[in-house]
Amino acid sequence: MIEPFLEMLAVERGASRHTLDAYRRDLERAQAHLAATGTALEAAAEDELRAFLLAETAAGLKASTLSRRLAALRSYFRFLYLEGHRRDDPTAGLDPPKRSQPLPRLLSETEVLALIEAARADPSPRGLRLLTLLELAYSTGMRVSELVGLPLSAIAAARTHLLVRGKGGKERIVPLGGPARACLERWLEARPAFLCGARSRRFLFPSTGRSGHLTRQRLLQLLKGLAPRAGLEPARISPHVLRHAFATHLLERGADLRAVQALLGHADIATTQVYTHLQTRRLSAVVETHHPLARGRGRSRSPAVPEEET
Repeated sequence: MIEPFLEMLAVERGASRHTLDAYRRDLERAQAHLAATGTALEAAAEDELRAFLLAETAAGLKASTLSRRLAALRSYFRFLYLEGHRRDDPTAGLDPPKRSQPLPRLLSETEVLALIEAARADPSPRGLRLLTLLELAYSTGMRVSELVGLPLSAIAAARTHLLVRGKGGKERIVPLGGPARACLERWLEARPAFLCGARSRRFLFPSTGRSGHLTRQRLLQLLKGLAPRAGLEPARISPHVLRHAFATHLLERGADLRAVQALLGHADIATTQVYTHLQTRRLSAVVETHHPLARGRGRSRSPAVPEEET
């Protein structure tokens, strides 16, 4: 029943190819574990599924991966229940692993600008492509899958914004700043040289690959190769780090958290709140700088408050 389940996710819920592949791996992993004990996945009991998750935990999987494993199992068994293939949901009593909230790796504004300048130093068409990818990633905060898979139709006629289709097929409008718009205009002139078949014509960043567009893996390779030219360690650079830089730098300059949530395409504000440590740091700096008792400044010399107002 794995294939009908995945087909339902794709057709009814608009799940992305990335999500479908991940859920397939999760379910096949559980299927293989249970097969070793003589149990079919569709017939698994709660204790057997808990044993599988414990085995995955013992194997050293990250909490985020374990959470996705459980999410895949829950969706799958809910599907079986609704379709009448089971009378119960064995995942109802399973608890997700506790997830830590590590702060994302950060790049300073100076470091991001160094990356952009390093890409700008390459005048070739491929250099222009990488520069455009960088400008769009940093000025919009798009997910890497959204960026590399952008269709030409996502570009507004006035070039002022993009219409981005995110997770679950949800669309959002992403504004473009002046440098990104200028770079995009230059890329659109150079783009025809990269076309290679009918499939590639619909994408902003065409490629010879099966998908017809530049892959996320290839973009990662290009960024890693660019890092030393910008004086940065390749291990610190990835498309996701650029997304973090976008959100971080907006908040550092006073942007509202809800606005950043909308720009990132987060369905839940809690996902965006990982960046609130920046607001806390900025507010702490305000107190340290301006509060009369901060850093041993002593009491304010302002007039005393009248007794009746105390």
